[in-house]
Amino acid sequence: MKRPDPFILGILAALVIGLLWPAPEAFREVIDKLGDIMVAVLFLLYGMRLRTGEVMRGLTNVRVQGLIFTATYIIFPLLGLATYASLAGLLGEQFARGILYLSLLPSTVQSSVTFTSIARGDTAAAVCAATFSNVIGMFLTPAWVVLAMHEDSVGAGSMTQVLTHLLLPFIIGQLLQKNPGERLRRHPKAVRAVDQTTIIIIVLGAVMDATSVGVWSGVRLVELVSLLVVSGALLAIMLFVTWFSAKAVGCDRGGQIAVLMCGSKKSLATGLPMAQAMFPPAVLGAIAVPVIIFHQLQLLVCAYLAARLGRDEPRTLPLD
Repeated sequence: MKRPDPFILGILAALVIGLLWPAPEAFREVIDKLGDIMVAVLFLLYGMRLRTGEVMRGLTNVRVQGLIFTATYIIFPLLGLATYASLAGLLGEQFARGILYLSLLPSTVQSSVTFTSIARGDTAAAVCAATFSNVIGMFLTPAWVVLAMHEDSVGAGSMTQVLTHLLLPFIIGQLLQKNPGERLRRHPKAVRAVDQTTIIIIVLGAVMDATSVGVWSGVRLVELVSLLVVSGALLAIMLFVTWFSAKAVGCDRGGQIAVLMCGSKKSLATGLPMAQAMFPPAVLGAIAVPVIIFHQLQLLVCAYLAARLGRDEPRTLPLD
């Protein structure tokens, strides 16, 4: 009998703990800070591990970068708009607006890149695409919200976290790649362990923070189940679209994995601060709940896919 994947078990444990344990504020702050530190360390390791030539190739891979941008800011928003009317009848107006808002968000950075790495995909392309997605999302998401949801944008959030926690460590890692980077490339399991631990810490922190502010208290079971079904359907559609569109345009397997992992996700870290700036407090909770549910579901599903792809694919990718 095949043993369960420890990575999947870790994410499930983090979800259960975060949902059931009303963690003290001091503990939550420690977990959030630990998550920030681990993300910065992880991107430092990526910078050290990835050769500059690979980064430039990922940045200039027009097919991969174009597909991820199209999936994030065109296909997903159009899907949200196309299903909005029917979702309003199923979920209610406010939760339907939350799903629509979700569809307009940028991709995640850390989990997209991490899952691409675990799946042995094109990590360089994922770093470039996910970072660009978040930077341009500071402008495109508020514009989409104004057009699609008829909300006035009060603010577009801040790029500080993306730049200091992700991009800066990655650049420092690039500067250190010649000597420590060569040694790191000989020990891929070390990066993989940091990959997986970082995701588990992020899940634990996000769920505990949501539980602490009572996000789940106003959600009925039937609404929760409906949101899970809708989120699962949206995620399945985007996984199908990204995987097969990348294959159709001739991306190699590494690029196909990068498109799958970056083009199918939406960012909780960016989405909640933006929602707080753009929506009145009376509707903020209903807007936030679909984002939180989709975020946790995408992590769980993509963790499984990344682990499966990483096991199945022979070590023939450029980084291995």
